[in-house]
Amino acid sequence: MKSYIFNRLLLIGPTVLGVAVLVFFLMRVIPGDICLARWVDYGADLDPSLLEFCRNDLGLNAPLHVQFLQFIQGIVTFDLGHSMWTGRPVIEELALRFPLSLQLAIMATITSILIAIPLGIVSAVKQNTWLDYLVRIVSIAGNAIPSFWLGILIILGLFTFSQAWFGEPWMPPIEYVSLFVDPMENLAHLFWPMLATGYRYTAVVARMTRAAFLEILNEDFIRSARAKGLPLKVIINRHALPNALLPIVTVIGMEFSFFMGGLVVTEQVFNLNGLGRLLVESVLYADYNMIQALVMLVAVVFIGINLLIDLSYAWLDPRIRYA
Repeated sequence: MKSYIFNRLLLIGPTVLGVAVLVFFLMRVIPGDICLARWVDYGADLDPSLLEFCRNDLGLNAPLHVQFLQFIQGIVTFDLGHSMWTGRPVIEELALRFPLSLQLAIMATITSILIAIPLGIVSAVKQNTWLDYLVRIVSIAGNAIPSFWLGILIILGLFTFSQAWFGEPWMPPIEYVSLFVDPMENLAHLFWPMLATGYRYTAVVARMTRAAFLEILNEDFIRSARAKGLPLKVIINRHALPNALLPIVTVIGMEFSFFMGGLVVTEQVFNLNGLGRLLVESVLYADYNMIQALVMLVAVVFIGINLLIDLSYAWLDPRIRYA
């Protein structure tokens, strides 16, 4: 196990370097100029010398190999430079938004685990009954309905309900408040986004749980346990669940990683100042430094989650051994 962990840790370096090379050169290929975005209001009267001054000031006129070496040096030293649009350090911009995205991902994950796994188990055990059909319909709807569209429906519903019953329309809070500063205000800000995103999360995990359990329930050792007269609860908890957890844990981990940077439209709908919204703004302004930092952050999260998932396999299934 130790040698496996050591080898996996050694692979993180080349993987991160490959992502860095890809994102750096792709950013130089796609159209967009942050200097033009800064001076767009000047139109045709813009002095070309101002553009050159801006590009020189941001280091965009430097040779590509020099820019790339500076980028790699920033990754190694955790100094990702300054935002080309706001002028603030990239680390500070990420630190402001990372807690929100992380908390939303954790809340959605916990909600999904508490709801989806029991639903998936019930659906598999009660296969082809009305309860199974109900869970499958809800799960299919969760996979089909976009989270941002559900979020819009939630906002419109709360707006209409609060205006009709309380005479004052409800709107999402404008400013994010940390959980440690004001828990109630924080939950009021993130509860409905968690509900909108967690529904899809729950649907994915529930379908995977059902599929994994259906496969396990047809195994010989489950038939033997039933033949011995073991209660259904014991069969599920001691025999079926441990063997069905591997694909479920994989899906949970991948969905969690996606939440750390993939809730682009949902964050816009609920006015959340998270990593997804920051990525959209950075792309609009062609803020190379910020985009590169965000992509590298999401890549590191995916790599870390993948490593934890692989290590959890040996703990969940003692038959798995890493040489």
